[in-house]
Amino acid sequence: MSEELTYVDLFAGAGGLSTGLEKAGFTLTHAVEVDADARTSFANNRDGWDPNDLSEDIRDIERGEISDLVGSDTVDLVAGGPPCQGFSEVVSPDGSDDRNHLFTYFIEWVDELRPEAALFENVRGMQNTADGKFLDAVEKSFDKMGYSVTYRVVTSSDFGVPQHRRRLVVLAFKNGRPEYPLDGFELEPVETPGVIDAIGDLPEVSAGEQVEQYAEPPKTILQQDLRGDNDDLTSHQAANHTADMVEMISHIPDGGNRTAIPDELQPSSGYHNSYSRLQSDAPAVAITSNMSKPSSARCIHPFQDRGLTPREGARLQTFPDSYQFEGGLVSRRKQIGNAVPPYLGEALGYYLKEAVYNCGFSEADQERIYTLRCGSLSPDEFEQKRPDLEGFAQQATFDVAD
Repeated sequence: MSEELTYVDLFAGAGGLSTGLEKAGFTLTHAVEVDADARTSFANNRDGWDPNDLSEDIRDIERGEISDLVGSDTVDLVAGGPPCQGFSEVVSPDGSDDRNHLFTYFIEWVDELRPEAALFENVRGMQNTADGKFLDAVEKSFDKMGYSVTYRVVTSSDFGVPQHRRRLVVLAFKNGRPEYPLDGFELEPVETPGVIDAIGDLPEVSAGEQVEQYAEPPKTILQQDLRGDNDDLTSHQAANHTADMVEMISHIPDGGNRTAIPDELQPSSGYHNSYSRLQSDAPAVAITSNMSKPSSARCIHPFQDRGLTPREGARLQTFPDSYQFEGGLVSRRKQIGNAVPPYLGEALGYYLKEAVYNCGFSEADQERIYTLRCGSLSPDEFEQKRPDLEGFAQQATFDVAD
């Protein structure tokens, strides 16, 4: 293994997983993403990268080209979020699903580069696809290459993310299972951050409006961390709801739902969780591309009469405010909603550094772990509690089940 931990990001999206892995100290060598806007977002948020530096459709890459693209015969980690809905003949025996072979390309890159570990995430329901046969096929694919597999469903709020996003994380290891099991691994936030802990410092914006300047300083460590030294507020643009929509949702209290809407204003359609406000002091439900559409998701701001702005969605995903998303509003919402929360990716990076690569944590790593655990605290509270937290970052990281 080289002194620096190198990785490739396949099916990279706008770069949520990579943002986290980079924070944890991993060095990106190549990325693959087919969506043009997401590819541009990924590149434009990384110094020295151009959208043309990324590969586009993984299906167009010949196996013999992989090492040349990466610039090396091997990397330490192959990571990504391959669409898995149609993988293997077990799931799609007639091969009719266009996504049927996408995961096989992920496997091909692992087999070609022979990393110490491979990491991918997917929807939690993947473990039940075809009565579990899909996940069996995944394990058999890695087993044929000499990799052992472990997996678990994680809840993002256990890693400092202000969101109850649940995802299946799958890890494959070349040299047997690590000493620290993935099962039970979390960061144990001092206090689980809620929606307002993440977005409470962002200025008010009415339906159809956009605000480009901050109005007040950060109130929590999470807000402070995500804002950083950023000066210009981008993508804080609300959907242009109709007056009837604004009137309808104005009757819904913090954390409430459509039952609070007067009978004469009740919507005639919508999903069971639609027309619902996020609860200000609790983590959000999973943020999706429908983050601005009250009729399609639980996405109404806790206090303001509108759906979330893309920047608020990005905050709840833990993207830094400096992160620029390319494309129109619909594309930006999709990129944000489809992303791995960077804080989750970062925590997994720390897990891999210790459990797989036997790297000790630097002072910078320790500092970041403090930050991830303390997002809900005010800066003053953070400084007051800091002496009690010192020395426990590593213990918290590996407070795993027996």
